[in-house]
Amino acid sequence: MFLARVYVTLKPTVNDPQGLTIRGGLHSLGFTSVQSVRAGKYMEVRIDAQTRAEAESQAAEMCRKLLANPVIEDFRFEVEEVASSQASSQSSVVSSQ
Repeated sequence: MFLARVYVTLKPTVNDPQGLTIRGGLHSLGFTSVQSVRAGKYMEVRIDAQTRAEAESQAAEMCRKLLANPVIEDFRFEVEEVASSQASSQSSVVSSQ
């Protein structure tokens, strides 16, 4: 069993109105040192695969087909082997960039 931690963010050239709103809110709370904020999505997907390579391949395909919009978003993910409900320290990181 593997756990894929998926991070989806807007590409740097795409306007991020949610990030601008968050930055404005932080400024109004007194965090005036914040220069910029980029908002994104985080997902955890448990994958029942035989090998890490198979889990990584499935996670990448999930990201390309559904979890990220390749026109405006980038993705990266980490795959970690888990034993029942415990996570081991072995993990790998894959990015769309």
